[in-house]
Amino acid sequence: MEPLLAAMPAVKSPEGHVHFKDKLLWTLAVLVLYFALTNIPVFGLDSSSQDVFLYWRALLAGASGSIIHLGIGPIVTASIVLQLLKGADILNIDTSETRGQVMYMGLQKVLIMVMIVIEAAPNLVGGFMRPDPVIAANFFGGNLFAVSLLIFVQICIGGVLVFLLDEVVTKWGIGSGVGLFIIAGISQAIVNGFINWSPVSDPYPIGFFPRLIAIGLDGASFFQYFAKDILAFVTTIAIFLIIVYVESTRIEIPLAHAQVRGARARFPVKLIYASVLPMILVRVLQANVQMLGMFLSNLGITVLGKFSGQRPAGGIMYFLAPINGPQDWMWWVTDLGHPAGEVILRLGVDITFMVVGGAVFALFWIKTAGLDSKDVARQIQLSGMSIPGYRRNPQVLEKYLDRYIPKVTIIGGVFIGILSVIANLFGVIGAVSGTGLLLTVSITYRLYEEIASQQIMEMYPFMRTFFGKE
Repeated sequence: MEPLLAAMPAVKSPEGHVHFKDKLLWTLAVLVLYFALTNIPVFGLDSSSQDVFLYWRALLAGASGSIIHLGIGPIVTASIVLQLLKGADILNIDTSETRGQVMYMGLQKVLIMVMIVIEAAPNLVGGFMRPDPVIAANFFGGNLFAVSLLIFVQICIGGVLVFLLDEVVTKWGIGSGVGLFIIAGISQAIVNGFINWSPVSDPYPIGFFPRLIAIGLDGASFFQYFAKDILAFVTTIAIFLIIVYVESTRIEIPLAHAQVRGARARFPVKLIYASVLPMILVRVLQANVQMLGMFLSNLGITVLGKFSGQRPAGGIMYFLAPINGPQDWMWWVTDLGHPAGEVILRLGVDITFMVVGGAVFALFWIKTAGLDSKDVARQIQLSGMSIPGYRRNPQVLEKYLDRYIPKVTIIGGVFIGILSVIANLFGVIGAVSGTGLLLTVSITYRLYEEIASQQIMEMYPFMRTFFGKE
């Protein structure tokens, strides 16, 4: 498969250094194009269609019914498969070499293309995205299959566009397209959650501040109409402060240059060493499981559970579904249609899935991303640095790093999993999941750090050579 993997479509890499201003422009251009794509509706789609990913929009960074309906789902799902294969040592590709990198990226693109088709097909076959009979009658002689095929092609094109835009940001911009799209979608939802003045379920606006003013002027009961919003507001602020604090918590390993006397540095091992991206993998894995259950339910196969719209109503799928807010577990406040024992069991399954999944995917992530002890020891060795008091040997460095990196990775994965579940339990502003808010804050913080790093390297060009950025 090597010739096929090497021939996969790719965005051309820059031949030299890309200036910081150019990177900002590329990132801004991709962001504008992304928002433009979210406003291009799929032609031929009937208004009665269902969104199978309704409760996952914050993570998938797509727009329901738009050409990028799938969002980053195929990219993340392909990444899950690759990380499981590489983490289990089934996929023996050395990504430290150029040939291995080409092979790995090519294999990832093949899997992304496959996942685009796999995730687009059930939307049509399962009856979620229905063709518009009026358009079928006016343009295709009443042939609904032709309209369904056209919808399928549009969704696949949108999936490819998202994948290419992600690659543009990775090679020419700042950060990654996946992180940028998540920040864009969730930030838009949060702003909407603060200032939206449209009423939805009661006479008062859904936005936090318009709702506060309207209830105050009307003299209505704050506990009845605003208690849930206060809880979401407190959770939003708490998650923001906790993530910013935790992102700055680290263990710093001292380093000294072997040849340049007095040249010292520190290698930081953050508490969230693997970042929060493994949480995307865990949640998207849940989303794919729910999509499978919903697809089978629409076909009349209810062995995994029945669905009421996009919500699981019973069976295994009910217990595997994540908690998305107080309305999913506070049985003493609202009638959930399930006994307290089932609700508690579902809560326990969600916590276990997030904690164990967060730790496992964090370990797989550092191995795939070249952040494990072995790769870090090799990078330190190549940079001419060493740990004071220890022999300048990769095996010695690796053994020293093994004291910290695996343990901190697991602790960080478990911590983020617990924090994500807690955020989902109480809900956040803007109808985005707690996991989505957690991801946005963490990705934004790391993007800020990368921008600061890029600015320093722009001011001192010799540092680009030192850190291998040239």
